[in-house]
Amino acid sequence: MKKLLVSAGVREVRLHDGRHTAATLLYRAGGVHPRVVMELFGHSQMRTTTDVYSHVLPALAEEAAQEMGGVLWG
Repeated sequence: MKKLLVSAGVREVRLHDGRHTAATLLYRAGGVHPRVVMELFGHSQMRTTTDVYSHVLPALAEEAAQEMGGVLWG
């Protein structure tokens, strides 16, 4: 993997970082239920998933508030 990163001109990252990025993107995509993310990433409890990716939740809450504002006030 490190050779691929170097040849692509990408900074060195761990394979686990890619996993974390993938789960974060699923959360950010919207419409992907956290339980689906939990199952895909092999977590045995929903809390594990939400605790690990809780940094994404404030941004999702902001997006939800903006959506609700659009629905209520156009």
